[in-house]
Amino acid sequence: MAEPTGRSSTGHSGGGGHSGGYQGRSEGGARPPRPAGGPGGPGGRKFFRRKKVCKFCVEKIDGVSYKDVRLLQQFVAESGKITPRRLTGVCTRHQRRVSAAIKQARNIALLPFSNR
Repeated sequence: MAEPTGRSSTGHSGGGGHSGGYQGRSEGGARPPRPAGGPGGPGGRKFFRRKKVCKFCVEKIDGVSYKDVRLLQQFVAESGKITPRRLTGVCTRHQRRVSAAIKQARNIALLPFSNR
């Protein structure tokens, strides 16, 4: 006797959907209570993240030169992408200058476009 539609005979019903676990709120039950504590309590963040300050503002550096490859490499990820402000902590004004300097350094082959 041949098996219909190529399904194996493992004893499963073959119906789609989930095979157990959370079935929705059809029983009328409410969601279980959350564990005690908020973001600072148990189960939340365990350390205090310091506010990042702009490296250029602290050291009072006005201009960002495309020739300063060592400085610019700190703001380029390993993959070659320019690291965003939220990760570096640089202010908006200096981030614009850094990214412009990185692009200029890439164009004259001081920095790679990508690292493979």
